[in-house]
Amino acid sequence: MTPDSLLKIAYHPIFKHNLPLGHRFPMSKYELLHQQLLLEGTCNEENFFVPQPVEYEHIKAVHTPDYIASLRNLTLPKKDIRKIGFPLSEKLVEREEFITQGTVEGSEYALENGIAMNIAGGTHHAYTDHGEAFCLYNDQAVAAKYLLNKGKVQKILMVDLDVHQGNGTAEIFKNEPRVFTFSIHGGKNYPFKKEVSDMDIGLEDGTDDTQYLTVLKETLPNLITIEKPDFIFYLSGVDILKTDKLGRLACTLEGCKERDRFVLQTCKDLSIPLQVSMGGGYSPDIKIIIEAHANTYRVAQSVFF
Repeated sequence: MTPDSLLKIAYHPIFKHNLPLGHRFPMSKYELLHQQLLLEGTCNEENFFVPQPVEYEHIKAVHTPDYIASLRNLTLPKKDIRKIGFPLSEKLVEREEFITQGTVEGSEYALENGIAMNIAGGTHHAYTDHGEAFCLYNDQAVAAKYLLNKGKVQKILMVDLDVHQGNGTAEIFKNEPRVFTFSIHGGKNYPFKKEVSDMDIGLEDGTDDTQYLTVLKETLPNLITIEKPDFIFYLSGVDILKTDKLGRLACTLEGCKERDRFVLQTCKDLSIPLQVSMGGGYSPDIKIIIEAHANTYRVAQSVFF
């Protein structure tokens, strides 16, 4: 890291895209998290960067031209729109392209500063040729391909700790030996038909902090030793909380924070740069979601800066 390095975070006002009533809740956390980090002094405006729309060549390295065109032209079949779960619109597609570029640019910042973050992203249910579950493009997959294609890294480890398996990421990289996909998730949770990651650990409903952290701490260091990645993408979903309405695990805020601390400290100790995208969080009380996500940034500041 350079002497003047700092935590860089992708944030764009479009991340809070105003969807029709009934779809707004998942989006509101992005603006509130940005405000909270500034208000409490964890971050200042210098920490945030505004990404541009992602370049076509970067998306098509992961997603098929037909799928990209159907999104941009708003011609996606209705059955595929239903899989995504959002009404398809020009603004929604534009939002996703800004998010994806935020992760691409963040990966560059991480190479310089050790870590970078995206206040949105973690769209791991997006496949090569279709989207699912609020995910249109797979932001971390696009950024991973970007780093590999530019020759900036040789081996990538995807650490997906969202409560839902990263099925799209697993499908995208199933034949890519330079990317190792690792997912710890709810074994009985969505997606009910899972893809095969390079390593999947499906947890039982009700898994608590002690059980969760034991699995993580016994697995991640050994995996890094074997695979020897020179870059890590970390999906830090906070839907592992007991309060999460879609999660089915039983972790606490402190347990979720310790999960983040362990991943980030491990990367720092081993000098492996990482990019972090936020992923899911669906507790009915928005304050819990913001607190859990804010903890990830607080830990990043304390570990790296």
